[in-house]
Amino acid sequence: MEFNRRSLFKLAGVAGGTALLPEKAEATTRDAGGDDAILIDLTRCVGCRTCEESCAEAHGLPDPDWSDDFSYESFRPTTETQWTAVNRYETSKGEVFVKRQCMHCLQPACSAACLTKAMYKTEEGPVIWRESKCMGCRFCMVSCPFDVPKFEYNSAVPKIQKCRMCFERLEKGQLPVCVENCPNEALTFGKRDDLLREARKRIVENPDDYVDHIYGEHEAGGTGVLYISAVPFDELGFRTDLDAEAYPELTRDFLTAVPMVLVAWPAMMLAMRRAGDHSDEEEAREAPRGELAADVVGARIGKEV
Repeated sequence: MEFNRRSLFKLAGVAGGTALLPEKAEATTRDAGGDDAILIDLTRCVGCRTCEESCAEAHGLPDPDWSDDFSYESFRPTTETQWTAVNRYETSKGEVFVKRQCMHCLQPACSAACLTKAMYKTEEGPVIWRESKCMGCRFCMVSCPFDVPKFEYNSAVPKIQKCRMCFERLEKGQLPVCVENCPNEALTFGKRDDLLREARKRIVENPDDYVDHIYGEHEAGGTGVLYISAVPFDELGFRTDLDAEAYPELTRDFLTAVPMVLVAWPAMMLAMRRAGDHSDEEEAREAPRGELAADVVGARIGKEV
């Protein structure tokens, strides 16, 4: 197949046009009760940050950015180098420590917004990112109601970074490292239906210790990370304005309004990046300079199609 610069732009335009019509969310009738999930009991969290340390060690991330005195004075969000973060909140019932990470939505907006299925909802439940499919459009970041996916702006080969619920460990029958290493059993791993039953049991049996609300049971269509707490969640910085309906449909409306060039351009850049990563030195020496980018990229696209 012969490619030139004009055909490359035509292909990018077609890709961009079709990408403006993302697939409808498949999960509207999906039974998520058997999804892998995590229950976080904030009444048991003591703010030791062992989860942060074990996460960093397990995934080759830098040491958590703790201050010298282990202070909780400033809010620390999750970042591209820190997939989970614990913060302290002063509440109506005293201080409460809150662990944050990806919520692993049942119908993730990030996955629905992803034009190449790089952000992917696994059959087991965790939402993971697949580098080989990512074109760097960052729609996953825009669409996430929890502001979770983070982009490596300072990297020459940037990635999208976020908690994967230790999906690689789950495939081996192991627990997520944060769950395995929590010294106070504030984290419980299991199937979502089982964790919801456990959460309700704790609330019913200890009504003075918990508010009657399981965060993540319905928010944003439901999530794979669930919370129970002694205080209302609006005192802990949680979004309490989220609809019970899943967010992919809202994402679809957003993408339909995105100008075609904003979708087509990242696709072209992905093709060029792949061509650069796997370029043939012989071809680079022989091809006319003005046609090199289009021809090499076109060849790669042709192989992938």
